[in-house]
Amino acid sequence: MSLNTLSKETELRLNEFFNQATDPKSFAKAIRKVNYLLAISLMRECETLQIDSKSVQEGFYLLNELAEILNPYLDAK
Repeated sequence: MSLNTLSKETELRLNEFFNQATDPKSFAKAIRKVNYLLAISLMRECETLQIDSKSVQEGFYLLNELAEILNPYLDAK
């Protein structure tokens, strides 16, 4: 796993973004919905979605990880 350090400006912008975004649960839900729609589109081989499948897989994984950080959906209780 690669650890990249962020510039102070980037950290501030990310902090501002997440503080202004809707509550974490709603934000995580929106991310999951977008990922679902993306996956369905690819499975149906949508003609209007011409993108590299490898980058889609990586993006799908990273967005799901972000959603889990914002609101752990699969929390073991």
